[in-house]
Amino acid sequence: MHAMPTPPPPSLGLYLTPRHEHLWGEADTFAFTYAAPRVKAMEESPGRVEKRLARIVGERGWFGVMIPPEYGGMGAGHVARTILVHRLARISASAAAILQATLIPVGALLGFATAEQKRRWLPSVADGTVLWSIAVTEPWAGGHLGGIETTAEPDGEGGWLITGTKACVGNLHLAGRHVVIARTAPPGEPLSATEALTAFVVDGGDAGVTLRPHRPRLGLHGFSLGTLVLDQVRVPAEHVLGDVGKGLHVAQSSSILTGRLNLGALSLGLHEAIAETTVHFLKDRPRYNGALTDLPVVRDRLGAIQARLHAARSLLYHAAANLDSPTSCDADLITAKYLGHQLAADSCRDAAELHGSHAHDTAHIFQRLWRDTQMIYSPAGTGETQRILLADHLLGAPIQWSEHLAAEHAWHQDPDPDSIPAHA
Repeated sequence: MHAMPTPPPPSLGLYLTPRHEHLWGEADTFAFTYAAPRVKAMEESPGRVEKRLARIVGERGWFGVMIPPEYGGMGAGHVARTILVHRLARISASAAAILQATLIPVGALLGFATAEQKRRWLPSVADGTVLWSIAVTEPWAGGHLGGIETTAEPDGEGGWLITGTKACVGNLHLAGRHVVIARTAPPGEPLSATEALTAFVVDGGDAGVTLRPHRPRLGLHGFSLGTLVLDQVRVPAEHVLGDVGKGLHVAQSSSILTGRLNLGALSLGLHEAIAETTVHFLKDRPRYNGALTDLPVVRDRLGAIQARLHAARSLLYHAAANLDSPTSCDADLITAKYLGHQLAADSCRDAAELHGSHAHDTAHIFQRLWRDTQMIYSPAGTGETQRILLADHLLGAPIQWSEHLAAEHAWHQDPDPDSIPAHA
């Protein structure tokens, strides 16, 4: 691994406070000290779920980066969580995926949980003792919310019975609780998805909850992305998240406000690692009494990678800062995910061609970066989905979630990094 800790580029000075810069350095040091040594083991044992890194991240309080201090969190806002996911992904996208996968249901809790629910659930997330997942995708419907088949029926005692199967659930085998989106519309009632779905909190130890065994994926080795089976799982009324019939809002807002920024940060970390790995490789390859980097045709490709990287970084941190402001910025968040991944994938293709046959060597770091980059395309919506959403914004989107669920806490001021609590 050639990625040593590096300070933020000056171009991000518009978005980062001294506390953010301090967190950037801490995240870099953490990634180099704890995540980098675990990469080899995760790649060699893709059938294992990486639990040690999750525990250490939890001990630092980073799962509580968005959680207000009154619930034990850092109250650091969206630029701060973007820094954490970005800097971890530069070293290990799997480590970053573990962090971001719990931040998505945290976003749902912050936006829709009652005061009592927040008091009950957020402190254990903030201290890392209970991780969460969000279960929306299904084996047949994929991410199509209108096609959700998981059902929740009244149990006659004020609660609900949930039955169905959820697929591609991030952090499934690490999470103690799950936000589950289920259909609550009565059978045969022709309700649209905006009225037919409800969000529930399901405890992992509840009767009828089954986790199918972890299976390795193409990339993100060590990250749990699995299948959750629910068979008549009894959920009390106080575990409904938000209003009955408004589960679509929980899913959509969590995806736009939290998921897309997280995935943009994952793509950016991988993009940066691709650029650094490629430069290191080319500088070490002699050619014509010099190095490959002396050749204009090679420098042309490297220039394209650098332009994409700079654009993706600017888009991402601009969106995160707008969300902290807060400003109406749903389109910025969607763009950060869509173009962030597309630009990283384009640079990955250029990098593969610059590596030549070395890109086909399974022992080379580039293989991992390529595989991990492919894993970021579908979550929170494919490129086609993002473009359709952006078209909706161009035509006049009905809901701007960044206006409805503004950030409560963020490091806008307080320039003294020494005021940051330990591990914050």
